[in-house]
Amino acid sequence: MTGNGNSEAVLHSLQAIFARQQSAFSRCAPLSFDKRLEALNNLLQSVVNYQDELIQAVNADFGNRAVAETRILELFPLMDEIRFVKRNLRRWMKPRRVAPNWQFLPSRAKIVYQPLGVVAVIGAWNFPVLLTLSPLANALAAGDHVMVKPSEQAPLTADLIRRIISETFPEEYVAVVTGDKEVASAFCTLPFDHLLFTGSTNVGKLVMKAAAENLTPVTLELGGKSPALVHESYSMATAADRICSAKFWNAGQTCVAPDYALVPATKKDEFISACEATIAKRFSDSSSNPDYSHMISQSAWNRMRALMDDAASRGARIIQADSLRENVTHSDRPFPPTLIVGTDDSMRTMQEEIFGPILPVVTYSSLDEALSYINARPRPLALYYFDNSESRTRQVLERTTSGGVCVNDCVLHFAQHRLPFGGVGPSGMGAYHGHEGFKTFSRKKGVFLQSAVAGSITDRFLKPPYTPTTDRVIGLLTGRNSPRPVQRIQLPK
Repeated sequence: MTGNGNSEAVLHSLQAIFARQQSAFSRCAPLSFDKRLEALNNLLQSVVNYQDELIQAVNADFGNRAVAETRILELFPLMDEIRFVKRNLRRWMKPRRVAPNWQFLPSRAKIVYQPLGVVAVIGAWNFPVLLTLSPLANALAAGDHVMVKPSEQAPLTADLIRRIISETFPEEYVAVVTGDKEVASAFCTLPFDHLLFTGSTNVGKLVMKAAAENLTPVTLELGGKSPALVHESYSMATAADRICSAKFWNAGQTCVAPDYALVPATKKDEFISACEATIAKRFSDSSSNPDYSHMISQSAWNRMRALMDDAASRGARIIQADSLRENVTHSDRPFPPTLIVGTDDSMRTMQEEIFGPILPVVTYSSLDEALSYINARPRPLALYYFDNSESRTRQVLERTTSGGVCVNDCVLHFAQHRLPFGGVGPSGMGAYHGHEGFKTFSRKKGVFLQSAVAGSITDRFLKPPYTPTTDRVIGLLTGRNSPRPVQRIQLPK
């Protein structure tokens, strides 16, 4: 379905698709392992068949996105995840036996994973293939029927995904809905059995509010200001290369990109010089460099310029290569890799998720000060720490809270199929990828199988009319503990 226009007509069309999917789910569920595997095989083969067209569509939506970047950051992790899910799906689908409470032996208990029903995926524009089709693969593995809404900010990719899916799946199984914000708003009002949204925190609040009207559970993959903390003992050259490479991939338009760097005050100049060397090596001449992505829209480009100008007006030092500054207003929307030094909390770059190729460099004098700085801010989607000391790394992990962590590199935790991916607080809720994605789109149903022996004991002693024997049985179950004083807990200072 595509839609732009009359809101009532759009909603009616969406409701019709949803009703057909509900009907088909009631008729077909639960889908067998073979059917789910067939769906995953078809999805994988479709991505393989259309990978060149997908690369071209993404490139056109961005104005420029390197072929290698789309393959590395979107197609490879997507294909690899689908293959991982296929290899493990049979095991995930099996009921898992668990031990019942000893009081109920020899009864049995197990956990059964069932498909939820009709679920929704709202994709993001910054990685329009991966962040739309990866959760779709998770939902198909769980046995659900799925409605997908790609981002309207990458319209060519969205339209191609709609065409690919319509050729691969019947609409009552998987349907792709394209259209503007009005379509997206109507989409969120449907009474899905689960909804996964990837995007900004502000839009995530609107999605959650709409879903709440139907008590639809949500998984929100948002963002935030992910810090990259470098210990003074670590190589500044290595840290700068890994931070800048991750930051300026996709021109910083990545939810897990390092949002700012925290470096020792004594190593600031060394770190900045290393960053400049990395930019010159990997991202030189951004206006004509085919390996450097452009901003998704003119408004996104304008926002980067406004963030930079705000910081400069408040006394920050802006570092851009001269060859880049000359082309900063190029019509194809390249925005050069930019360092901002001397930031403070009054600047927009330290108040908002940047989501672009601007890297503020913040200094600290001690590790405690750096951790306090991180903990004083909303919990981020990712935290990056550079240090070869296991004890200090353990301390950082224990004293900070974030959606995920990558030590001595950036972003790569996202590609690990056995790690859950998700945020915490304002950076999101819930998780997916691999087994976590299968569980997100499944109903984890607990099943207790009463035995004849345990059942007869329950019937005899734990149901009215109660007798002195009931009291003795309850005492046996709860334990007879003598009263004693309880010391008030004192928290460490």
